[in-house]
Amino acid sequence: MHIKKLSNFLTESRNLHLEHVEDSVFENGKEIREALRFLASLRNMLTGNETGGIGLTVKWDGAPAIFCGTNPENGKFFVGTKSVFNKDPKINYTAADIRRNHSGGLAGKLEVALKHLKKLNIKNVLQGDMMFISDDIIKKKIDGDSYLTFTPNTITYAIPEKSLLGRKIAKSKIGIIFHTEYKGDTFETMKASFAPVLKLAKPAGVWYDDATFKDHSGTVTLSGSESSEFDKEFEMAKRTFLKQKSFYDKLDPELRKLGKIYINSKVRAGTQDASIGEFVDFVNRRHQVEIQKAVKPATQERKQKVLNDLLDRMKKDKNGFESLFALFRHLINLKNLILPTLNSIKGNMRTFVKTPSGFKVTAPEGYVSVDRMSNKAFKIVDRLEFSKNNFTVAKDWIK
Repeated sequence: MHIKKLSNFLTESRNLHLEHVEDSVFENGKEIREALRFLASLRNMLTGNETGGIGLTVKWDGAPAIFCGTNPENGKFFVGTKSVFNKDPKINYTAADIRRNHSGGLAGKLEVALKHLKKLNIKNVLQGDMMFISDDIIKKKIDGDSYLTFTPNTITYAIPEKSLLGRKIAKSKIGIIFHTEYKGDTFETMKASFAPVLKLAKPAGVWYDDATFKDHSGTVTLSGSESSEFDKEFEMAKRTFLKQKSFYDKLDPELRKLGKIYINSKVRAGTQDASIGEFVDFVNRRHQVEIQKAVKPATQERKQKVLNDLLDRMKKDKNGFESLFALFRHLINLKNLILPTLNSIKGNMRTFVKTPSGFKVTAPEGYVSVDRMSNKAFKIVDRLEFSKNNFTVAKDWIK
């Protein structure tokens, strides 16, 4: 068996995390140029112009993440979660494997996946988000109409019961959205690609789809005023970046990492208002905690020196950091100019979040913008609408 080989390969190539487009400011100049190119391409897509090979997929709020397909080295079908990447991988070929590796509701969902996804005759390895098993589907009345609903994670999805999609889901034992494919003769040579074109069997009892953005209304466009506003914001973003472009490539790796942690802390607090002054305070507080934990004076002195060096760099590069946070705001503004138009496409499926007073209409989780040539991708998500909830809402499937 080649389980270790699977783990080694996927640790390098797996699709476990995508960057938010605005977080590119904590990477390097090349990433920022890519983020700007992606946003410009989406603007062009929404005005009926050439996109330069950039496509769009929808982020479905499914859980757990499912990996399934044929092990190219032994020809066996398997299912698993992100735990296939553990140092001791949990890869399931049989129900006995699942019961040994998992427990609770997660084990039950994986057993359903093992039984039914095998019928798809997956030749390679697919990654997707589980949307439901039949036990998860609940009939509800919304605005006087009957819907089939399921809540795999944070968002509740609702489909008119009598629609073609509703009738299909009502007969399904499992539902899954596939978004990434891994191809290769061995796990070491496999390559990951976003937004695969699915050529699978269509057995009864399995509802699946790809994540490609589908304009169900026929046309989705930015208005003339929205396009003009985007173009003005884009020019400001570009000028901000070019003014300090050398700064981004020399940014300290520790400060890159802390920058993302700082932004996530802001999102948890319900805001994305970020500044160099707050960031300096954040870095100082975080390192002071580590200094105080140290018992030995020598360790405290070493940690204090690390902090002092970071603060000195931030003070020296104050203009660069001011540019960084200004560019961060521009990227958020550009993203927010695009999202309402994308969210206006409803199709047959509505999205809600549960509140103490009932269901509240919400937008989809977001989107992933993909360059099909380079396989580069960024998340386009309203983090204050969705990601904050995702930080705090308990996941029933984690057992």
